[in-house]
Amino acid sequence: MTGESAMRDAYRIHLQRGRDRSVRRRHPWIFSGAIAELEATEEARPGDLGIVLTADGTELGCAMVNPAVPLVARVLRFDGGPIDGAYFRQRFRRAASLRADVIPEGTTAMRLFNAEGDGVPGLIVDRYGEFLVVQCVALGMSRLEALWLPALEEVFAPRGILDRTQKARHDANLDRRDRLLAGEDPGEPVWIEEDHIRHRVDLAAGQKTGLYLDQRENRRLIRSLARGRRVLNAFAYTGGFGTSAGLGGAREVVAVETSGAALEVAREDWAANGLDPAKLHCLREPAQEVLRRDEEPFDLIILDPPAFAKERGQVERAARAYKDVNLWAIKRLGPGAYLATFSCSHHIDLVLFQKILFGASIDARRPLQWISRLGAGPDHPVHLDHPQGEYLKGFLLRAME
Repeated sequence: MTGESAMRDAYRIHLQRGRDRSVRRRHPWIFSGAIAELEATEEARPGDLGIVLTADGTELGCAMVNPAVPLVARVLRFDGGPIDGAYFRQRFRRAASLRADVIPEGTTAMRLFNAEGDGVPGLIVDRYGEFLVVQCVALGMSRLEALWLPALEEVFAPRGILDRTQKARHDANLDRRDRLLAGEDPGEPVWIEEDHIRHRVDLAAGQKTGLYLDQRENRRLIRSLARGRRVLNAFAYTGGFGTSAGLGGAREVVAVETSGAALEVAREDWAANGLDPAKLHCLREPAQEVLRRDEEPFDLIILDPPAFAKERGQVERAARAYKDVNLWAIKRLGPGAYLATFSCSHHIDLVLFQKILFGASIDARRPLQWISRLGAGPDHPVHLDHPQGEYLKGFLLRAME
């Protein structure tokens, strides 16, 4: 790779006959089972680029290639054009245009670039005020850093760019450490606004890239439902849902989280937004234990647990865990109370999650109304050619009288 252009022909990916349909339909993932032969030049290294070919030699696109993992190739272009600085600038500008359309005033934190959803597999970029946080989860994208990093600086002009790939799910052979990529390091947590709500975010050590930006629209929903209600924010992390509920007029918010440091941030956020400290109760305990207690019911419960299924082989165990936690939450709902429940497990699809909730309601002997389906905000677009990008799914349910 030299200058603005990356080599295209370190690999030649010959697909098996009859296994090219998904690529012809612009799906960017190619697994090892679809490949008949992988040719490599003497200089080829995992992460280099390659040409995708049908069994009869027709060129379908240009992809990043990593023979060491089951997801061997991720297609970057289907049109035969080069992978260069202009390629990344064009896609960043297109992504910036979408955010300008969909992000409301009073919001300074958002997902700027959503990998396949914005047309570039393996690259995630979040904005927190003047700083950008990157997760580069494909080996090939790491190899292309000399192209996308200058383009990122040019299009978004941040004060600093940080890499937070280390804790993300990435290629098994990608050795990428958290580090400063460009500009200044904030050196301390930053304050951002979301719908005019202030949040303190630790860009160096926070979950994901610092904050669960994908829940912004759902936090807004909780704010609209909270007035006069007793609210349980389970798996609270830094209490974003709870603060939204407080600003929506909740009479009490109970935030449950096992991390004491996260609860301290929840208290800071609560105070920074001018809320009455007497209305916030923080419990440093497992959410499952709190839910099992036979205590006063809640009028609104938010369940946003971590991913219970990080691998396909964990789906059965994860389904039991999701059913258990939702079963006890349903039992703790008062008459007419709401449950906003989520799964961020890629391998628990929407249909399965709905079945899990149905089973939980049957076992709890509580009939529920399905009010709306929930998901990530519009700054987390999903490409129609790649529906696997829809990882966050949720439901707003209501206990019937």
